[in-house]
Amino acid sequence: MTETILIVDDEEGIRSSLAGILEDEGYRTVCAADGVEALALCARELPGLVLLDIWMPKMDGIETLQRLKESHPFLNVIMMSGHGTIETAVKSTKLGAYDFIEKPLSLEKVVVTVENALAMNRLKEENAALRDQVQQGHEMIGNSAAMLQLGEQIRLVAPTNASVLITGENGTGKELVARSVHFHSQRRDKPFIEINCAAIPEELIESELFGHERGAFTGAVAQKKGKFDLADGGTLFLDEIGDMSLKTQAKVLRILQEKKFERVGGTRTLEVDVRIVAATNKLLEEEIRNGGFREDLYYRLNVVPFKVLPLRERRDDIPLLARYFMDAFCSREGRESKRIVPEAMEALKRYEWPGNVRELKNIVERLVIMTPSGTVTVDHLPDYFRGDGAGKDAGGGKLDSVLELSSLREAREEFEREFIIQKLEENDWNVSKTAEAIELERSNLHRKIKSYGIDMKK
Repeated sequence: MTETILIVDDEEGIRSSLAGILEDEGYRTVCAADGVEALALCARELPGLVLLDIWMPKMDGIETLQRLKESHPFLNVIMMSGHGTIETAVKSTKLGAYDFIEKPLSLEKVVVTVENALAMNRLKEENAALRDQVQQGHEMIGNSAAMLQLGEQIRLVAPTNASVLITGENGTGKELVARSVHFHSQRRDKPFIEINCAAIPEELIESELFGHERGAFTGAVAQKKGKFDLADGGTLFLDEIGDMSLKTQAKVLRILQEKKFERVGGTRTLEVDVRIVAATNKLLEEEIRNGGFREDLYYRLNVVPFKVLPLRERRDDIPLLARYFMDAFCSREGRESKRIVPEAMEALKRYEWPGNVRELKNIVERLVIMTPSGTVTVDHLPDYFRGDGAGKDAGGGKLDSVLELSSLREAREEFEREFIIQKLEENDWNVSKTAEAIELERSNLHRKIKSYGIDMKK
């Protein structure tokens, strides 16, 4: 589409010259002799860019710029003047002008500046579109009472700067909650930085969080900013906070208290403004009793607690989630939308979902790929969704043995162990493929395989 450029100057010769040059470059131009006429034109048809003279009758360029920015804050304006001073240029810039060009005009410079300003417009539009796309890709889906209540809590808490602690089983969508808190906060235009505390080796976690100076350790060939640096002004999401070492916990606590830190190997104190959102699948109160988590850090993080329920405790959300994932994957794969018949949907609702929403997402993706017709029936579901196994986990009768365990932690660990074994079997015991399928860091999966004593010699 041809961009429209508004030329505002009280000299008819300058308006004609600029219009001729810009139209030769393929742009459409409209002209105004003063600020009043320019504002009227913008009210009827918003241009992509404005070339605005400063010294004009009726309303000068500075006042016109100010009023344009009040009504159209994202409109790029290039100021022009034959009597420009540094003070005038600085004032124009403070009011939001994109650039300042002195007269007599260099037509070559005008064309280059116009091209750069329009390119900046396109970048802004693409950035806004990407932000919308990211937000849509991480929206929370669900109309159960639990999800509606969680959404209302997020809307109340997000505009504040309070720290948030999100708890819930693996795969329940804790990251989505964290992103929702950020997108509904006053920091939405600032960075959202995440780090998985369980996926990074202990010897590297401090460097990842706080950055390091050149020469701080072997391999530190250059200065590196840490996650706190990168998240300055925005939100830092500390996932799997329960797996952070006590040494690192002490440093994080200091940052929360003082809003200051030093890079690894550095002596300069840096100040940051970061909102912390943390998440864990562990019972931190139990970790505190066992000496694995600092009580003072827990109370710093747990200003506002959010609990994300497992999918088996909000089964009313399963149809909505299944349809959402089905439409998303069909669109991504370029396929016609598929319909899940009521009997198949009921089978999905009866299943225990040890892998929660993440497992449902993987199952739906498999159905999109493996179902040739436009209708998904019970026969297209994995065997364990049919018959007596529909209400149990993928192990057939393993749910009964899990229910005999004495504590919630033991039951959760047993569920997770059987889930990992099932996924390893589905991926021919390939750790890399399995880690990708269940959206877990490879090193973290290795650690879980070892801790659960899973035999990989298959």
